[in-house]
Amino acid sequence: MLVIKNRTDLGGLKLSNPLHLLAVGLGSGLAPTAPGTFGTLAAIPFYLLLAQLSVPFYLGVLVVATLLGFWCCHQTSRDMGVHDHKAIVWDEFVGFWITMFAAPAGWVWLVIGFVLFRFFDVLKPWPISWLDKHIHGGLGIMLDDVLAGIAALACMQLLAVYLA
Repeated sequence: MLVIKNRTDLGGLKLSNPLHLLAVGLGSGLAPTAPGTFGTLAAIPFYLLLAQLSVPFYLGVLVVATLLGFWCCHQTSRDMGVHDHKAIVWDEFVGFWITMFAAPAGWVWLVIGFVLFRFFDVLKPWPISWLDKHIHGGLGIMLDDVLAGIAALACMQLLAVYLA
């Protein structure tokens, strides 16, 4: 069992609970600084596996991961007693996977997708910022990153058309 020392802000988080473990990105969200960035980095190996799937299967995984995220992020947030705790990074996983949907192959595109997703996730331009402030629970936790992923996906696809 993983014991986290000096992290009193984690409330009722139990890594033995599969929903909690998923919500914190298999532990990547427990990074002491920049947990969202570490969560996005942890999503990359899973993306490399997803990229091997056909488009319909990739979309199916995105739908399931998003719906699962509503539930596991809501439960974990509630159990921790904090709305959208920084350690909850499953939303970053899903947002990054959305960004990378149908992305051109190659490490350069992976880096571009990472930077674009982090850009939209951190800056939260309107309407992402509005949703982040006004929608709560698992839906609110997930929705701003889903929209950040969609914005980054649009930029990726435009870049792919003009640069690839």
